[in-house]
Amino acid sequence: MDSFEWLKGYTVGYGLHYVNFKLSSRPRSPKRSAHLYFDIMKNNGFPPTEDVEMLYGHFPEGFMWSTASASYQIEGAWRADGKGLSIWDKFAHTPEKISQDDNGDIACDSYNKIAEDINSLKTLRVRHYRFSVSWPRIMPDGTTRKINEAGLNYYHRLLDALLEANIKPQVTLYHWDLPQALQDVGGWENETIVERFRDYADVVFNSLGDKVKFWITINEPYIVALHGYGHGIFAPGINANPGTSPYIAGHNLLKAHAEAWHVYNDKYRTKQGGIIGITINSDWAEPRNPYKQEDVDAAMRVVQFMMGWFAHPVFNGDYSDLMKNIIRERSLAAGQPQSRLPEFTPAEVARIKGTHDYFGFNHYTTVLAFYVDFQNQEHYDADRGAAVISDRTWLESGSDWLKVNPMGFRKILKFIKDEYGNPPVFVTENGVSERGPVNLNDALRIHYYENYINHALKAYLLDGVDLRGYAAWSLMDNLEWTMGYDERFGLFYVNRSDSSLPRIPKKSVWHYASIINCNGFISPGESPPECQIHEPEETKKSCRRTH
Repeated sequence: MDSFEWLKGYTVGYGLHYVNFKLSSRPRSPKRSAHLYFDIMKNNGFPPTEDVEMLYGHFPEGFMWSTASASYQIEGAWRADGKGLSIWDKFAHTPEKISQDDNGDIACDSYNKIAEDINSLKTLRVRHYRFSVSWPRIMPDGTTRKINEAGLNYYHRLLDALLEANIKPQVTLYHWDLPQALQDVGGWENETIVERFRDYADVVFNSLGDKVKFWITINEPYIVALHGYGHGIFAPGINANPGTSPYIAGHNLLKAHAEAWHVYNDKYRTKQGGIIGITINSDWAEPRNPYKQEDVDAAMRVVQFMMGWFAHPVFNGDYSDLMKNIIRERSLAAGQPQSRLPEFTPAEVARIKGTHDYFGFNHYTTVLAFYVDFQNQEHYDADRGAAVISDRTWLESGSDWLKVNPMGFRKILKFIKDEYGNPPVFVTENGVSERGPVNLNDALRIHYYENYINHALKAYLLDGVDLRGYAAWSLMDNLEWTMGYDERFGLFYVNRSDSSLPRIPKKSVWHYASIINCNGFISPGESPPECQIHEPEETKKSCRRTH
């Protein structure tokens, strides 16, 4: 237990139990380390646990293996062929918003490199490819006033090339590149954007829908609302009203999603035969101290305020009671006349509820949550009443926020099953970053994919999660938003020192291709599987640091 520590007195504590020296009874409370040491003694060491043991088995037949990208991050051609400006065009051209003042003017030049990208997909052995349509490339000012046929033709060429290669498209309508003209009149804070998004979705479904069977309305509305209109660290960089703007933007994002879903359901589903949903991102949260109830509660709030903010309305019609009650009580306590979280009308609840054919899910990392009292501060983090850190033992990546904890992936997939009635789940993004010198022998990414995908297999086989597909983020190194080209998530390295921007496979390509080809994991005790993809000798020679 904590005790008198010689010259340090009672200022430091080495004990397995905390002693409250302020009380005459000197009560002892076990620290987390006490519980850990008890488990070590009970087990007489460290027996292997289910979370670290590999599970050998297969995903369901027809499992959708994919990889993903986004328009602003890869297309380039920012002013080509009648494209309008997006909020990211403006944001990236604002000094000091993006690392090293990088931008997506050229990006990976995918607008002009359809053949190269198709070849990369073939090498990877995926049968699906997730990409997004650029709203301002189709509608330069965000409205139906002008439909840019050149922009639509680009996506037709891409879709035709994919289908010819027997690769099925998974198309996102909105991956953050809002037309700047709409932001000039308020963007996602202006309710008229709901109608604008519905019109945009209608145009895209009508033009491209015969070639697409898998639609995503909006990618990660949480990031759009919070980082774009609360923290202001992403385009459009709004942070003037962090207690209200994110919730208003989120409210309109949900209504816009619902309208797009209904347009497809009412006008196009019967003749085009596709499915449509929204993609929601979330970390998994563990309590910093699992034996401390306020940390346990904080961890659940982190998940409910991240995933539940958008999933609960889509699946149940309204925000969770937890979120509504907390924000209302905090708003009133701060002197507001009503909750800062907008309310849906009964008609809107009915309109939004059930606007899903599946649960689209992006996941990267796990956090440790703990309770923080923000008193009367009015912003999202204060409403959540929690802060997060990472366990120092978790492997680091090229991103400060992304630490490797594959068990959290399984846990949050199980949470989706239990919380939302076991919907079909498509993992639409999962991946890891690197930074610094380029090394094509990307051991961390191989480790990440092998372990995260294996925990997804455990969620499917052991937990009964209705997992239907998985998309690795990302196909190639690209513009990683405010981090520019410093952080690289790609399976393929893009050599930016070469003006032709060649796509070069990293070693992880062959590992992911093998998992895809085997549709899971083959036991090492079995004979060498024919499904294993071996790296060509010529690429092995180049798997070294390139600069």
